[in-house]
Parts: sequence; structure tokens; C-alpha cells
Amino acid sequence: MKRIVSGESPSLSVPKLGAFQFVLHSHIPYCRLAGRWPHGEEWIHEAISETYIPLLDVLYALQERGLPIKMTLSMTPVLVEQLADKDICANFVDYVDEMIEMASRDVAQIDPDREPQRHFLAAYYLEYYESIRKSFVERYHQDIIGALRRLQDLNCLEVSTCAATHGYLPLLSRDSSIFAQVRTARAAYERHFGRPPRTIWLPECAYRPVRTEADGTVRPGIEAFLAAQGIGCFFVETAAIEKGLSEYRPRPMVAMGPYAQAEKRFALQAEGLSEGQDPSAQAKPGGTTYQPYYVAEPDGTISQPPVAVIGRNERTGMQVWSAEWGYPGDGDYREFHRRDAVSGLQYWRVTSAEADLGEKELYHPDWAAGKVVSHALHYATLVEELLADYHQQTGGYGLISSNYDTELFGHWWFEGISWISQVLEHLANSQTVELTTTSELLESHPPQAAIAVAEGSWGAGGTHWTWDNPETRWMWGPIHDAEVAMEALVQQYPDAVGETRESLNQAARELLLLESSDWPFLVTTGQAKDYATERFHSHLSRFQGIASRLQAGALSEAAVLAQEYQVLDNVFPDIDYRWFAERQGQAG
Repeated sequence: MKRIVSGESPSLSVPKLGAFQFVLHSHIPYCRLAGRWPHGEEWIHEAISETYIPLLDVLYALQERGLPIKMTLSMTPVLVEQLADKDICANFVDYVDEMIEMASRDVAQIDPDREPQRHFLAAYYLEYYESIRKSFVERYHQDIIGALRRLQDLNCLEVSTCAATHGYLPLLSRDSSIFAQVRTARAAYERHFGRPPRTIWLPECAYRPVRTEADGTVRPGIEAFLAAQGIGCFFVETAAIEKGLSEYRPRPMVAMGPYAQAEKRFALQAEGLSEGQDPSAQAKPGGTTYQPYYVAEPDGTISQPPVAVIGRNERTGMQVWSAEWGYPGDGDYREFHRRDAVSGLQYWRVTSAEADLGEKELYHPDWAAGKVVSHALHYATLVEELLADYHQQTGGYGLISSNYDTELFGHWWFEGISWISQVLEHLANSQTVELTTTSELLESHPPQAAIAVAEGSWGAGGTHWTWDNPETRWMWGPIHDAEVAMEALVQQYPDAVGETRESLNQAARELLLLESSDWPFLVTTGQAKDYATERFHSHLSRFQGIASRLQAGALSEAAVLAQEYQVLDNVFPDIDYRWFAERQGQAG
């Protein structure tokens, strides 16, 4: 670690001991017009009804009460485009109407005398989905992105961006692809939020430092691509800050969600580090997640322009993620995995970790609400104690950044949104902790040291294994070939216009969608292996169909295909295919 010499001492006017921020990462694979249950648009419909609308409702409620709430919410550009899509919005209204109908049928069919609790729950869900519909249609006017933008303009929320289609950046072979993923993200963010993004959640917290390839090409670290687009901070997994690469270890087993399955499979099948990981690119131990840092170059100097990095706080994170003592595993919370065979409603509670699905007992929302109260108080108290301990040990102002997938709350952990609300309320009233957003923290307490960040991710084992393993490695060859082909098309058509330009732009869209980390992730976890494989082949086929015709000069045929595919894949209307121009070894 390299100290930054500064003539300024820390401000003595700050009464708080430290700052806290939730950093929630929101992402759903591109599923527009990709069918419904069990995979397809229903993914995003469930996330809207169980996570995004409830989160908006509690944030607006806290803001309207005058509480000084702050948090950072990462939104992938591909998710933002879907949430703003008129077809998806219309389909969501149909979906929530179906859920209202299902709940209404259960209310009518369940005998309140014989099954009073199930009847109560059916009525509970009926009221829930009617409330969600009302918020979406009447309060937010079917414009979730507009509602988020207003919260950001009110300074309650910082919306962070991500790579365009959640591409796994360290495994992309061409710097043109990394550039295009970040450049497309910036353009989409500016279009939707009216200003440039300041911070970014790297997909899967996956980072790669400066790398020298076999041919001698020196490829920039990921931070260089961020700096080229004016992005000043990113987030990484705990170990990337605290320990060197050789000391990476799996995080404690997660309690829920697809990452849990990846951790289990990694423990059984991991073959060591991914081929794409450079064992020499390791950080020196000694960093702390209680401080932001500037990213250091291999020679120890600060990257220019400087880019900050913040590590996930593991102690607070495990209060949600841990299978052993994470809150979501409490027996009174709603069970995610068991659904009614007809209505799909979830009538059961966790009961115990040992209980089979058939042994789950009925859910009691009032019992769960009581647990939320105690768990929110416990978490807020923990944050205060951790920051007080850090201040006592160092005399410094500390930061706790608690980073999670947004969809963990509400969707996987049904009571999680209420828990977030109560934690924010506790900390908004704290005498020792202040709530912050990432950019506000960096402005008031800029990094005072630089650190070399270790390569890795927040996936299984902290490595790239979840996305690059024997079951997924076949995907990367076609991706890398498509990257090279796209560069060649830009060279062949440097200034295309009209239909040819639109064809090239559609090829660029299909390449971005092909590069999505979701496809190898879903194969690894087994969550939707066949679906992910089909989607991967679809985008590859669409890209190759357009590209082969453009390469052959069959421009009219390319245009016909591009128009057909654009109906299905219409994200990023302002994309410029020239963002994929060859730039190996260059970030800008």
C-alpha cells in the first residue's frame, strides 16, 4: 500500500464516527419477449413485483417522512432498458393481474373454517398484489426508471451503472469489447438518468489488473476503461482488498439464491485458478474494507485519472449471506422454494433448515414482521459497534459498504425490503453513523492510500471459476471469435450509413448480448442450463448471420436479418458499432 502525502488533516467538524451504505446490485438477464414461465419475462415480472416496486415504496415513504436516507443502487444497463420497455411494462400489468386472479381464486376456494391460515394468506396476497399494481400504475405511472431518477435528483439515492449486458470483463479477449461494454453503459445511463454515471458495479465484482499477453501486448487494468468514461469508483469482493490472490478462499456458504449452488459445486469440482487468471497479479495484504483506496499501477503509482475502489464489508454481509447465521434462514420467514401447485403462491415458512419442503409449516406474516424488527435493530447496532471499534483502533473515520444483489431482498428473502427500510430508519437516526452514497463518501472522505487490487470476483472461491469451468469453457471460443469478427467489420465499414449502419449496430447488440455473464452462470449453477444454452446459441447465430452477410458484401440480406432481430433485441438504441473498433492495449 502506498500512502498519499497530503497537507490536509481529516475534518474535525464531522461528528459521526463513520459512514454506512447499502450497495444493491440490480440485474435480470435480457429476457424481453423470451417467453414466460419457467424462464423468460417472468423473471423480470417477479423482480418488479417482489423487489423493485416494494423498494421504491419504502424509499419514498422514508423520504417523505424527512429522514436523511442514503444508499447506492446499481442498475445494469440491460435491466434499465427492459424496465423502460413498453412491451415489458404492458406484460407486467398482465402478470400482476394474473397474480391477483390466482389469489382471488384461492380466497374463494379455501375454506376459512377448515384452513383459516391458508385463507388468511390468500387474502394477504390478494391485497399485496393489488397494492403492487396500484403503485406501478398510479404512483409511478409505469415508469420505474423515472421514479429512481427522481430519488437520485432528491439526493436520497445514487444510481450506479454496470457493464452494458453484465459481460464478464476479465474473460473477454479484446479490449474493444471491454470498451464497448462500458461505453454503451455510459450512453444508456445518460439517456435514462440525465447525467453521466459516477460509479460502477463491475459484473460479478470481477476485476483484472494490467496483464501482459503471450504476444507481448500489455492490456490495461479494468480501471483504465472506467477512467476513460469518467467513472471514478468500482466495488470488489472483500478478499481483493484484504488479501493477496494466493490467499483467496470461498466466502462462507451462502444461504439462498443461485450463488449457493455455485459455491457447493466449486467446493467439489474446482480445479484451481481459471486459465485466465494471472497468479502474479496479486495484491499485498494489508488493506481494509473500512477505507476506500485509489487503484495502484504495477509500479505502485496511482492510476491516472485516479479511480477509487471499495471492498465489500464481510462481517455485515454475512448477516444476510451466511447459511449458518444469516437472517433469511430464520424459521419464521417465508419459504422461497415451496409454492402452491396451482396458484404458485408461497404459503409456507422456512420452519427449519433441516425440514424437507413437504414438512414446511404455514407462514405467519406477523411472526415474520416481529423478526424483521429484531433483526433490523441487531444489524444497525452491529454497524454502530463495528464503526466505533474501527474508530477506537485507528482514530479514523470508517466506511461500511454492505453489498448485495438487490433481488435477494423481496424475491428470495420476502421480508428483506422491510428489513432494509428499518435498518435505514435506525441508521438515519444514529448518533454515531451517517448514511452515505458512494460519491458523497468519496467527496467528503477521499482515499488516502493506493492499493494494487487482486484479480478475482465474488463468485465461487473468489476466482473466475463460476464462469470459466469445464462445463462452460466451450462458450468462450465462440465469444472470442465474434469479438475479432466485430473488429474486422468496423475496419471493413468505418463510416457506414443507412441500412448498413443499422445492420452493424444490430450485430453490435447481438455481440453484447452474447457476452452476457448470465449464460455461463446459469449453466454452472444448473438453474436454467438448457435455457441459457439456447439463448447463447440464439445470440451467436444472430450475430453470425448478420456478420457473415456484411463480410460478403450482401448488404440487403444483412439489413433484412438485422430488421428481424431488432424486433426481438432492441436494447441500446443509441449504440454505435464503431465502439468495437480494434484497440488492443488501449482503454480509450
